[in-house]
Formats: sequence, structure tokens, C-alpha cells
Amino acid sequence: MLKVKNLKVGYDNVPVIFDVSFEVKEGELVSIVGSNGAGKTTILKTISGLLKPMAGEIEFLGERIDNIPAHTIVEKGIAHVPEGRHVFGKMSIRDNLLLGAFTVNSEEQIEKTLNEVYEIFPRLKERENQKAETLSGGEQQMLAIARGLMSRPKLLMVDEMSLGLMPILVDRVMDILKEISRRGMTVLMVEQKVQEALEMADRGYILQTGRIVASGTGEELLNSEMVKKAYMGM
Repeated sequence: MLKVKNLKVGYDNVPVIFDVSFEVKEGELVSIVGSNGAGKTTILKTISGLLKPMAGEIEFLGERIDNIPAHTIVEKGIAHVPEGRHVFGKMSIRDNLLLGAFTVNSEEQIEKTLNEVYEIFPRLKERENQKAETLSGGEQQMLAIARGLMSRPKLLMVDEMSLGLMPILVDRVMDILKEISRRGMTVLMVEQKVQEALEMADRGYILQTGRIVASGTGEELLNSEMVKKAYMGM
């Protein structure tokens, strides 16, 4: 579904991503993990068109997308749930969700998707008329993911969803993402909580200072000595 080839990305002509290549197959949940500052967010921003690569190619469903605008990439089927949630605090939960469906032209389809989202996130249904700013951090993260689903994407990209959440809420949000994956959604997530992200991943990639240093199934990476020593204190 997604192929990233020899990607090089930087800020003010200073590269922070170096020759990164990876792929995501249809139906997979793929995790890119690494410490803070490794370049994970930069990769997602480049895939979604918010940054332009200095070199390399990005293909989605066989089509080059690295030189097209961000809104066109959403229309082609990629939704990006950003780091830090970024919900519209003064707007209701329902209106936040409807904003996520701006690429969907059918009112009937929007209502159907809204009902599907409320099935996954019943808490949001209960509070749909509340302002988003009244939600807890975990609930706002759920709203951000739900908003991403409203565009009916083929690929959902989730950036650091555990950021700022208590451990019990991290587990809850991770469970929701696993449920979304079980329903057939292809998911690419980046996360600094290495163990949690690899435990739920079909495949994973380890990113260090802008380079992929290891890849494999989630289980293979969890069992590798490098991951154990560098990220799990073992």
C-alpha cells in the first residue's frame, strides 16, 4: 500500500532523515519506534505532504505522492492523526468529527461513518455536544483518532498517541487502535513507547537519529538484543 524509498528530509536544508526506506502492506499495523528526536514525526509529516523531501520517493497504491499537496493526499486516502492531538477546543465533539469528513461528499456516507465511529468510541457519542476542551487528555486523543477515521481513509497514520497520557490511558488508546486494525484498517503508527508499540505491531522499524537500524516482525524486534539493551533496559 505504502512504499517509502531512500527518503531524505530536512529543515532549512539541514537533513534529519537519511536514506530511509520502508513499506506498509494492506491490512497491516506497522510501528516505527525510536527515542524522542529520532525523526519519527518528520517521516509522517512528509508522507502526508506537510514537508517536501530533499530526495527519495513515496508511493501510495502505486502512485507517487511526494510532490502533491497535503489536501490531495487526504483525498487519496491517507489520514494523519498528529502528535499532540490538536482538537478544536471551542467546537463540539460532533463538529470536530464532521470536520474530519470534509473530503466526503455524501451526507449519507458521513452519517454512516459517524455511527461507525461512535460504535468504536461510545464515550464520544455520550458527549457529542460538549466542547472538545472539556475532555480529558485520553478522551481528546480518542477524538483525534476518531476525526481521522471520518475521512474513511485507506491508511491511518498515528503520531505519538501516548504523549502526555497516564499509563492506564495509554493502554486504553492502544486497545482502541488494535480494535481499529482488527476491523481491517491499515495503520502506520510512530511511538517512543517501544515495547507497547512492538507488542501490537505486525511489523516494525527501529529509527535512530534519522536512520532505520533494524526491522522485522514486532516479536522479532522485541526479542532482539539491540532493542532489549537500547530501549527496554535489559
